[in-house]
Amino acid sequence: MTGPRTHERVQTVASEATDSGRRPTRQRTAVAAVLAETSEFCSAQELHARLRTMGDKVGLATVYRNLQAMAADGEIDMIRTDEGEAVYRACSTGHHHHLVCRRCGTTVEVEGAAVETWARTVSAEHGFTEVDHTVEIVGLCSACSTPSA
Repeated sequence: MTGPRTHERVQTVASEATDSGRRPTRQRTAVAAVLAETSEFCSAQELHARLRTMGDKVGLATVYRNLQAMAADGEIDMIRTDEGEAVYRACSTGHHHHLVCRRCGTTVEVEGAAVETWARTVSAEHGFTEVDHTVEIVGLCSACSTPSA
């Protein structure tokens, strides 16, 4: 399912690739396109399988390299599952946090002014500068919390 928003997200990642000094390759653009088509977090293996199904002959190692570079450049989000697996998603730009359902994987982007204040305060108290942080709140979404009828 593609549309104007998907095209816009792919173009954003492609231009950010240029801004980061990395060359916007065919493989990177293909990975960005698959991420732009889903709102869920996906593993490198899942993305690789989707690319192969679409007829793109990109290797799994290339998918991993591109995902890691895109995450390092802030173009996509990466979180770790309870099993420690890295999963990726194209998210909105700007600093944000996630609420993640541990059962179904539903993820909601949230802002946290209190978290930002706390991070600045604790960092300053301990003499830290140039601080960055990541917060994922894991629980059960409303659908998974509701007992089955």
